[in-house]
Amino acid sequence: MTVSKHLAEFFTSVGGGGGFTVIVALYTVILGIFVPSDGGKWLVEAPYVMQSATDVQMNLGWTVQVYNVAEALPNLINPFFMLPLLAVLGLRARDLVGFTFLQFMFHLPVVLLLVWLLGRTFEFVAPVIP
Repeated sequence: MTVSKHLAEFFTSVGGGGGFTVIVALYTVILGIFVPSDGGKWLVEAPYVMQSATDVQMNLGWTVQVYNVAEALPNLINPFFMLPLLAVLGLRARDLVGFTFLQFMFHLPVVLLLVWLLGRTFEFVAPVIP
């Protein structure tokens, strides 16, 4: 069994009962802290996340959006997006990380609550494989 299948089974087993979106969001945030990227991780994560979403009958479009929202949160801890602005303003990353980390701590529970609540509103539509 491949690692992808193990991860899909893990998400399916712990993600039942509406908690799937929260589990995927937390996983994405944690992975994003250690592996900052600009969407490239999705190529690696998509197979098992989408398989698991299909298994728990979560809307696949919403699953992708949960990933997108959660992937933006670690950018508040790893502010690579601010590097050009830091150079222009003559600041160092440590001058801003305290503020952005505070934003991360505030937004994380808000985002988790919203992805859980909104995830319950979408219907599952089975993928059509030609």
